[in-house]
Amino acid sequence: MATTAHPYWPRSLPLPGYVASERPGWQCAGAVAAAGAGLLALGWALGGARGGATRSPARRLVLGWFLMCAGVHGILEGYFSLRHRELPADTGLLADVWKEYAKADSRYMTSDDFTVAMETVTAWAWGPLSFLTFLAFLRRHPIRYILQLLVSLGQLYGDVLYFATEARAGWTHSDPRPLYFWGYFVGLNAVWVLVPGALLIDSCRNLAAAQRALDRPRHKAH
Repeated sequence: MATTAHPYWPRSLPLPGYVASERPGWQCAGAVAAAGAGLLALGWALGGARGGATRSPARRLVLGWFLMCAGVHGILEGYFSLRHRELPADTGLLADVWKEYAKADSRYMTSDDFTVAMETVTAWAWGPLSFLTFLAFLRRHPIRYILQLLVSLGQLYGDVLYFATEARAGWTHSDPRPLYFWGYFVGLNAVWVLVPGALLIDSCRNLAAAQRALDRPRHKAH
């Protein structure tokens, strides 16, 4: 039985019903980059418009980060969660985006159990919680650092498992060319290791400071 021609690794990967992307890769990557940058900028702007006088540039950037995460998780990964079985034959912008990214990880074209489970949790848990975290920081809600800790820990844990499962598979699902392996697979996913890691530290520092402030009157009383 002949294998359907496709650009994914391993080259012998069977993809029955596969339909090639209708858009060039640069268009797909550019659309995601533009949408992500737009959400990041919107979060930054809203952070300055509401309480901006006392909100640091770093905190405004965090607002943009969580708004961008809400969009990426909820829309892009939500689409994959719902349409992963139809993806090889699907058409449309979101399908083409995933077909482009799958050059870095062909597990997205085969409804791989781990990938589907991880992306489903990301879409339907971390997506809405990212938006709630954005709102909590925008309104200075008391639970904002708790939400930041929960979302960041979930993102970091999922990304570590994502890298670890592919490492155990021998890095066999990615086109070895630098753009796909180092740019898409390593570079894009490393962002969701480094930023959540930094935000976890930030959450712990702020929550510890709040606990110290709460404990201080008790020490004086005794």
